[in-house]
Amino acid sequence: MTTLAPVGSPNAPEAIKDLIGIGIGPFNLSVAALLDGMPMMNATFLDQKSEFVWHAGLMFPGSILQTSFLKDLVTPVLPTSPHSFVNYLVEQKRFYDFMAGRFTGVSRTEFSSYMSWVAHRLPSTRWDSGVREVSFDGEAFQVELDDGLKSRARNLSVATGMKPNKPDWAAPHIGPTCFHASDYLHRAASFSGKRVAVIGGGQTGAEIVLDLLTSPGREPAQVSWISNLPRFSPLEEGGFVDQVFTPGYVSTYQTLPQAAKRSEVAGQKLASDGLTPATIDALYEEIYRRKHLVNAPDTVTLLPGRNVFALDRDALGYRIHTDVTACQTAETLGADVIILAIGAKPSLPEFMAPLADRIDCDPAGVPHLSQDYQMTFDGPSENRIFGLNMGLASHGIVDPQMSLMAWRAGVIVNALAGSQVFDVEPGADIISWPRLDQPVATSLEQAAAAG
Repeated sequence: MTTLAPVGSPNAPEAIKDLIGIGIGPFNLSVAALLDGMPMMNATFLDQKSEFVWHAGLMFPGSILQTSFLKDLVTPVLPTSPHSFVNYLVEQKRFYDFMAGRFTGVSRTEFSSYMSWVAHRLPSTRWDSGVREVSFDGEAFQVELDDGLKSRARNLSVATGMKPNKPDWAAPHIGPTCFHASDYLHRAASFSGKRVAVIGGGQTGAEIVLDLLTSPGREPAQVSWISNLPRFSPLEEGGFVDQVFTPGYVSTYQTLPQAAKRSEVAGQKLASDGLTPATIDALYEEIYRRKHLVNAPDTVTLLPGRNVFALDRDALGYRIHTDVTACQTAETLGADVIILAIGAKPSLPEFMAPLADRIDCDPAGVPHLSQDYQMTFDGPSENRIFGLNMGLASHGIVDPQMSLMAWRAGVIVNALAGSQVFDVEPGADIISWPRLDQPVATSLEQAAAAG
C-alpha cells in the first residue's frame, strides 16, 4: 500500500509529493476534485495556462453537452462532493431556474463555467506553470517548469489533451487559411466572401458548417462539407447504446483480443461522434431555406463518401483531391480556406522525452495502459505514471469521452491509495457482452447445471 504524505506536509518545490498532475483539463480536474477530500494525499496539479480553458476555439453559444450533467467531475463516485454540478447550481443561485427549464442537456458554455468554478477553488491547482521536462532520479519523478523551478513526486498523472490530427497531406499548408477545427472561433472573422471547405463529417464538422451558414458577418461565398463516411449520420443513442459508456462494458472490452477491440471501436463511431438531432435539424432547415426559399442552392455543397488524399495550391486557391468511394473515381474541389474537423489523437507529450525509452508504447507512440490507467514504466512499482485520454485502444470508445471521467478518477485514486477509497466496481450488466475470461452460459447449459 502506498504511504501518503502526512497532514500539513509542506507544499514546497523540494517536498516529495504523492502526485503531480500535469494538465488541468476535465480529466485531471476530476482527479483533483476527488483528492480534495483526502487531506492525507499531497497532490499538485499544473497547467501552463493562466486560467481554466476548455475547447475555447469550439465554444459555440448554442452547443449542448452530449453527456448528462450528472456525469460531472465527481457525482458518479462521490455524490456528496461539494464540487458537483448540482452544488455549482446551488451556489450560483440558479438551481431552481435550471430545473424549471427542463433542459434536455446542459450547454457546453455552462458546463465549462462549472469546471472553471471547480478548478479555481481547489487549493491544489497551479496556473502559469508550464512543464518543460520530466525525468526520474531513482526515487521520484522530477518535474521542471518553464521558469526553472523543480518539484518531485512519487507519481504522475499526465493529462495534457490529445494532439490535433493534421494528416501528411495537410501538414505543408498549415497556417492562417488551413487549420485544425480546434482553432475555428479564433479564425472565424476571415471567412467573409471565401470558399470554405470543412473536412470531417462528425459533430464538430456539423457545428462548424452550421455556424458558417448562420452567423452574421461570416458569410462565406460557398461552404463545402466533405466526409469520408457514406452519409451524414445521426448520433446513435438510447438506453442500449449507452451501455457501452459504463464501467461494466469497459471491463468486458478489456478481455477481448486486439483485433476485436479495434472492431468494437470502429463499430461504435456513431455512438460518440454522430450528429445530434438538434444540429441535424437546424442544418437541414438552413440548407432547405437556401435551396428553396432564397434561391441560393450553390452556397452549400454536401460531399459524403470522399477520402481526401492530397492538397495543393495554385493562384486560384487550394485544390482538394479526393477518392470518391462509391464510384472509385477521383474528384478535385476548390477552396480558399480549409478547416480540418478530423479529430485528434493521443500521444506522449514532448516533456516526457527523458522517460520515453522507459515507457512501453505502441507503434504510434501511444503508451500502453493497464486497467487502472498506469503506463508500463520500467521504474520501481511504487512510482506510477497514469495516462488520461490515452486509452482508446486499452479502454475503448468511452476513454476520450466525459461519461466515465469521475469513475476513471476514482480508479486512479484507489490505485494511488492502495485501497478502495471509492466504489468503482461495476454493477450487474443489462447486456451480456461477449468476453474471453468468463463466457456467458447458454440457456441449455444453465438447465443442465440445474439438473
